[in-house]
Amino acid sequence: MKILKYNNGFTTESGYKFSELEIAYDTWGTLNENADNVIWVCHALTANSDITAWWPGMVGEGLAFDTSKYFTICVNILGSCYGTTGPLSVNPETGEPWFNDFPLITVRDLVMVHEIVRKHLGIKRIYLIIGSSIGGYQALEYSIMFPDMIKHLVFIASSAKQSPWAIAFNEAQRLAIEADPTFFSRDPEGGKKGLRAARSIGMLSYRTPYAYNTTQAETDDEKISSFRASSYQDYQGDKLVKRFNVWSYYRLTQLADSHNIGRGRGSVLKALSGIKSETLCIGIRSDILYPVSEQKFVAENVADGQYEEIDSFYGHDGFLIETKQVTDLLKKFCL
Repeated sequence: MKILKYNNGFTTESGYKFSELEIAYDTWGTLNENADNVIWVCHALTANSDITAWWPGMVGEGLAFDTSKYFTICVNILGSCYGTTGPLSVNPETGEPWFNDFPLITVRDLVMVHEIVRKHLGIKRIYLIIGSSIGGYQALEYSIMFPDMIKHLVFIASSAKQSPWAIAFNEAQRLAIEADPTFFSRDPEGGKKGLRAARSIGMLSYRTPYAYNTTQAETDDEKISSFRASSYQDYQGDKLVKRFNVWSYYRLTQLADSHNIGRGRGSVLKALSGIKSETLCIGIRSDILYPVSEQKFVAENVADGQYEEIDSFYGHDGFLIETKQVTDLLKKFCL
């Protein structure tokens, strides 16, 4: 992981002014002489800049993001807790962590932070930008904000505008967080029970009834407590608490809810019409959080779009797990 210290000031879409930023990123492969053999990977909600940690089997010689051909980069997003400035970073104006005072941010802010890194590295053009879930939000916005920069766009299990259904899931998670009074304590150890409950709610949107009913099925018909599904929810909550913080989670769910490419551009359709990239939209047949209709909509309304669909037992999380299916589609499209 590399850290870029940016001291030229950064103003968010909502008008908040950061005097400085730290931006974490990882790279693989070598930038060519034309500085255009770039694969830009945008990560999802609680991931980080190390693609190999959360998307195994994608980066390396001979793999989809072939290190012998491409310079692959992933930037940890603003507001996260994996090296880039976020709620537990020290606010230079106060000398204390931001906690709940960390400002509201949007996907467009994430793109502008990506731009800081792009310019720092001297990248002249992006051959492929790819993102899934809120990573798809970033990839789509980047293609709208800088249409001449990106040759190919791959948009997986994502949408052009956060749906009321997805907003409702996020609000339920935030209500769980707010029910934990330690979330407001300005204690770095606070909010853990709330985050644990929030993740348990989130998991219901990332998987499917069929997956739960299969993997967490009971074989003991006499059981009246200690169910496998309960233990699994506890496990997922505990796992996130160990690697993430509640203030980043809260702000990033708000960021996701603000996603709307039509904001300030007349309409979603007008925004999509400005994309110049060759675009591949990939849906996951079993995804209940981002139904395939949302990826089809983007494919049908960009100038050069196509739609492909993968089948997965795992629902929305299928984009992380179905590596071979994703790789086959990427190689057919542009790699």
